[in-house]
Parts: sequence; structure tokens; C-alpha cells
Amino acid sequence: MFNSAMKEEAITALKAAQAKHESAANVVGEASARLFELRRSSSEQIITRVENYINTLANSPKEFDKTFSEYRAEFKTFNEIIAAIEAEAAKVNTRAGTGAAAGVATGVGVAAFAPSAAMAIATTFGTASTGTAISTLSGAAATNAALAWLGGGALATGGGGVAAGEAFLALAGPVGWAIGGTALVAAGLFVRSRNRSIAEDAATETKKIQTHIAELTAAKLEINRLFNLTERHVDGVTVLLAQLKERAPGNYLEFSTIQKEWLGALINHVHSLSGLLNKKVQA
Repeated sequence: MFNSAMKEEAITALKAAQAKHESAANVVGEASARLFELRRSSSEQIITRVENYINTLANSPKEFDKTFSEYRAEFKTFNEIIAAIEAEAAKVNTRAGTGAAAGVATGVGVAAFAPSAAMAIATTFGTASTGTAISTLSGAAATNAALAWLGGGALATGGGGVAAGEAFLALAGPVGWAIGGTALVAAGLFVRSRNRSIAEDAATETKKIQTHIAELTAAKLEINRLFNLTERHVDGVTVLLAQLKERAPGNYLEFSTIQKEWLGALINHVHSLSGLLNKKVQA
């Protein structure tokens, strides 16, 4: 048929782009989960140990209290997002069935159920598709925004979710990544009779996907940068806290100059972690 070769070539290129996009989206989803777990563990464990240590010191500088107050405020925001998603996703799972939630998670390439994946996305990316910061949303709104980013919009509204293998798009929200194999079929791309029209439409979608792949790559780099920065400060806290516990006296007034420098550096790491905890990737 006339233009048949053109059509087949365009569809092959589109499918290749979709496969590459799915792989890139999975990488971003996994990187988001990795960053989320580091943020949560450092907040729940490491920072708590530092604050407990400071509280045991006699005559510790009062200005340290401000640093911990700032961190507690950031951690409260972080926890509010998590709590809202846990509560609402549990309701969604009850209505739609846990199988649907697992399907969303599998499509994202994150070894977790939808709530954990949604938490990672909501705490990594800053803006819902409406332009509203997810950190300012609560309850169902926060959950729906996060699940929409995971390709689970249908699940968030009580539907069946996105089945594994059908979600070419792991992240639908941050840059409007709304392309997927299922969506293209639904739009009638592959059932049109005119080969040239099919080829042109396929080429247009391929270009869009290629643009989104570049955006995913940029997002991955930024997530990795945040992870490395957070890990660096976590490591600094761990080393300095161990040194202080082992070598410093229990009274700050008896600290040597170097021990005061260690404690100052420790507090600086906490301050930096406070700024990083809710730092979002703008995509």
C-alpha cells in the first residue's frame, strides 16, 4: 500500500522512543525512591541522635536550638506529605483493590506499593500538574497529584489504575508527560486508514517523547545531585557525632578549640540537611 513503508518506519521509531522513555522514567522513579529513603532515614535516626546528644551536653550554646527548630519544621512538612498519602492511598486501595496499586508501582519500576512510590514522587518533585506545590496540598489532593505523576490517575479516582507493561509513562505530572502506548491507541493513532497521516502523527509523538526523555535525564541528574549532597552531610554528621561522643567531655565549657570546631561543623551539617530535606526537583 502506498506509504506503507513510511508508516511502518514511523511506528517502529515511535515504539523505540516509547521503550527508551519507559526505561528513563523507571530510572527517575527509582532515583526518587532512593532519595526519599535517605531523607526519611536521616531525619528519623541521625538527626534525632544529634539532638539527643546536644541535649545531654551541659551549657550547650542556645543558638543550636534554632537549628533544631528549623529542622523540626522541615521534618513536620515532610511527614505531613507522607501521612496524607498513606491515609488517602489506603482508602484508594480499599476501593480499587491492592492489585491495581501494585500495577501502578510495577509500571513505575519501584519495588514498592503505590503509597511508597507516591511519597517518593511527592517529596521529590515540587509542583502538581495544576501548578500548585504538592507540599501545600493535603489529603486526597496530595495523593491524587502524586499518583497522577506515577501514571495512576485512574487509580486515584477509584478506577483500575495503570497495569504493568502499559505504563510507558512513569511520571505524568512534572512536565506534562502524558504520552503512553495505551493513550495513543485510544486516540486512534493506529486505526486510521491513511498511512501518511499515521506516519505523520507517529513522527510528531516521537518528537514529543524525545523531548520528554531529555527532561527525564535532567531530572535524574538533579535527583542524583540532591542524593549525593544529602549523603555527604549525613556522612559528616555520622563521623563528627562519633568523634564527639568518644572524645569530648559532657560539659561544653570544657571543650577544646578543636572539639568546639567539631560541634560547630556538626550543627552546620544539620542546618544543611534541613535545607535539603524538602528541596524539590523543578522539572
